Formats: sequence, C-alpha cells, structure tokens
Amino acid sequence: MALSFSTTLDRFRSIAIIEGISFLLLLIIAMPMKYMMGIPEPVKYMGWAHGVLFVLFVALLLQVWIQYKWSFWKVTLAFISSLVPFGTFWMDKRIARDEVQ
Repeated sequence: MALSFSTTLDRFRSIAIIEGISFLLLLIIAMPMKYMMGIPEPVKYMGWAHGVLFVLFVALLLQVWIQYKWSFWKVTLAFISSLVPFGTFWMDKRIARDEVQ
C-alpha cells in the first residue's frame, strides 16, 4: 500500500503501517541495543516516537469507527492488532480486502 492521506481511512491505514514499523524498530533494534549493548538512547527516542504514533493510531481508529460505522468487534480487532508485532500489516491487508468486496 502506498501511503495516502486523502481520506480518514487512508490516513488510518498509513499511520497503522508507520506505527507497525516503529513497533518493530523498537523491538528488533532499540531494545536489543539497550539490553545487550547498554545503549539506552534508542529506546528513549524510538519509544517516544512509537508512543506518539500509537496515540495517533487510536485517535484515527476512533474517527474511522464513527465515520465508517465499523462494528465494535472490528474496532477491537484493529486495536488488538496494534499490540502484536506485524499485526497492523495483517490488519491493513484485511481492510484492503474488505474495501474491494
């Protein structure tokens, strides 16, 4: 998916992908640097960036819920996907599939 910000759903999907990438960077790069190499700065900065993106993800999820009248369960699944590594990528594919149908 190319990043697009033309509609609320596009913004949500784009931020979800960016948030997912930040989560993976935090887990795969920043945390090992802190706990294996004793370099805590990457966790501080990546953690901060990921936190901002997560808050933005939740805010956009609420907008999408209202605007697109998503079910409670679809919103819950989208939220849970943000807590699991690679979850937002899976969610994006599912949303893209639902848009085609």
